[in-house]
Amino acid sequence: MSGDAVAVEGVVKRFGQTTALGGVSFSVRAGELFGFIGPDGAGKTTLFRILTTLLVPHAGTARVLGQDVVSGLWALRARIGYMPGRFSLYQDLSVEENLRFFASVFGTTIAREYQQIAPIYTQLEPFKERRASALSGGMKQKLALCCALVHRPEILFLDEPTTGVDAVSRREFWDLLDRFKASGLTVVVSTPYMDEAGRCDRVALIQRGRLLAVDTPQAIARSFDRPLLAVRADNRYRALLALREYPYTHTIYPFGDTLHYTDGRPGAAVEQIGSEVKAFLELRGFHEVSAERIAATVEDSFMAYMGAPEGEERKGAA
Repeated sequence: MSGDAVAVEGVVKRFGQTTALGGVSFSVRAGELFGFIGPDGAGKTTLFRILTTLLVPHAGTARVLGQDVVSGLWALRARIGYMPGRFSLYQDLSVEENLRFFASVFGTTIAREYQQIAPIYTQLEPFKERRASALSGGMKQKLALCCALVHRPEILFLDEPTTGVDAVSRREFWDLLDRFKASGLTVVVSTPYMDEAGRCDRVALIQRGRLLAVDTPQAIARSFDRPLLAVRADNRYRALLALREYPYTHTIYPFGDTLHYTDGRPGAAVEQIGSEVKAFLELRGFHEVSAERIAATVEDSFMAYMGAPEGEERKGAA
């Protein structure tokens, strides 16, 4: 398969007076691992439900695998796999019973599709008689992924598949996605975790129903338009409050065990900025102060896009 697996143009979706999607446009290439990155309420789930034929947009067009998601829904449903954000399998059925049921819906069997689901199912098979309700969060997600793959879809939509699972399970899940991408499967995934952006070929930053940027994770990080400093002090919270009152502060926000700082003076030398920030905090009684330049991450760029004026917030979106 070549070309675009997903093509969306100007999609709008409203719920009453609330606009969940405000004219979203983007494309996903065939064989790509494409990620939507954004917080809860950004519009990710609404978009995924439109792309999987479960919601109808109020305006705009969306095509998946060459089919319109409204007029071609019956042709599409057998060709796509969808894993919703909330665990939606049958809690009272066993692992094997759930998988057998979903296989039968698409006219196939576990035995016939065993090779397709083997990378995941081999981890579940020792627990195949266990009820779904008794599985851990990570195992539930793997079962849901099995059910989404059992009919050999051409494209896979995963809505926040790693939310609520432990760090090891998150890493294992993304390793599985890498394997499916390597086999040629198109994967579209959403996540609120910025650190997962680096596992995608391209990402779309989404907030309040609008795309802020669409590009590779590396290009989005490089789009950060001013020097970024990591500031450390003996009392991080008090230092944050102090720097909010510093007259040259452009942005300041907590990031892990540091504060990420940008300066409002265009053209100021990084060394000057760092030494002056350090002196400002030390003058106010802080100890163990440092201010060092660091490379921006996707999360830093996301924060910058969120703070951009309305007309500038979608630079690079496509």
